[in-house]
Amino acid sequence: MPIKQTEIQLTPYKRGFHLITEDIEAALPELHKATVGILHVFIQHTSASLTINEDADPTVRQDFESHFNEMVPEDAPYYVHTYEGPDDMPAHLKSSLLGSSVSLPVTNGRLNLGTWQGVYLCEHRNHGGPRRLVLTLQYEK
Repeated sequence: MPIKQTEIQLTPYKRGFHLITEDIEAALPELHKATVGILHVFIQHTSASLTINEDADPTVRQDFESHFNEMVPEDAPYYVHTYEGPDDMPAHLKSSLLGSSVSLPVTNGRLNLGTWQGVYLCEHRNHGGPRRLVLTLQYEK
């Protein structure tokens, strides 16, 4: 069973939830060879995260951002880790809530996502910069 691992760097995104499914697919030319497999996507950062959700209506991504900002507020008086700015500790908390990786089934050369599903980069910092992903594809030809 072949295994392919590659690292990619995403261009910086503004704070919010962004679809990156196409970036992931473009980085894996081997994907089309896979009849069955699994793709593991890991983000190498503690202030951004990954999740899978609605990919058709952009208002879903706006609602995610609004909800997480209310659930994990900036400038909370109980934060001790504050030296990197008011968005840093909330970014770490949001990242832990959503997670640093997703695993996706691969079927007949494609990511086997649901009709309305896509992979999100969840950028929790105001100026997070470029984000690195490790893509590990294990598959049968």
